[in-house]
Amino acid sequence: MSETETSASTGNGLPFALQHCETLVREGDPDRYFATLFAPPQARPHLFALYAFSLTIARAREAASNPMAGEIRLQWWRDALQGEARGDVRANPVAAALEDAIVRRRLGRQPFVDLIDARVFDLYDDPMPRVNDLEGYCGETASSLFRLASLVLSDGAEPGGAAAAGHAGVAYGITGLLRALPWHARAGQVYLPADILREHGVTREDIVTGRGGPGLLGATRDLRALARRHLAAYEAARATIAPAAQGAFLPVALAEPYLAAMDRPGYDPLNSAIEIPRWRRLWRLWRAARRIR
Repeated sequence: MSETETSASTGNGLPFALQHCETLVREGDPDRYFATLFAPPQARPHLFALYAFSLTIARAREAASNPMAGEIRLQWWRDALQGEARGDVRANPVAAALEDAIVRRRLGRQPFVDLIDARVFDLYDDPMPRVNDLEGYCGETASSLFRLASLVLSDGAEPGGAAAAGHAGVAYGITGLLRALPWHARAGQVYLPADILREHGVTREDIVTGRGGPGLLGATRDLRALARRHLAAYEAARATIAPAAQGAFLPVALAEPYLAAMDRPGYDPLNSAIEIPRWRRLWRLWRAARRIR
């Protein structure tokens, strides 16, 4: 069954598609949802479309029964972006909203295809060999999303901040992967680089079987330090981001509080749910938004 058939809209036209994306982001990526509320009203629907697309392709593994089925889902999106999909692509509300964002904001299509290609890794249980591979994966996913959001907010102008987007995405991506470690481990996925795991005497089996141990605490500590180095590099490069595009980076303000929650005694990488209260998230985002006004 095609992506269009499985996701066909029961509403009418673009307004339904835009509302569908907003709801999808609110439920599936609340941090980006709250951050988007600080964006100019005219840009919010296109940001929601971008984030809904990202969520949809990130969930290809859980939506598919096997890797090949996941590959087929991702291929549908490639075809949709390149005008080669069969059937009415706009019957898919996320595809309809994304097409509107691409046209209205004059976005290139190749970055979206590249984002899809990066998500093929998620479909399989292949190891993340080295730290450089993890940084590259986060760059191709989270950093690309920051860059695309910057383009939406700059409305066709050059948003600057390419290096800032790179560092922001790696910091934000690593933080998110550490938070999701309990769920990924149960699904047989290990995003922690094999070179760091070896340094701490941790094996893939220790993670996916839930054994964990002190070595895993050390490995995750090293990854938090790596995320913080990228956060510092992002802050150093933040001035290169055009003022209109800086709102795209608001979610980065939440990375340090999540990392700090993992520093606390009793943190268990395979069992601790890392959350911060909603009021605190909103306060951090509000403070970050005030810095760019």
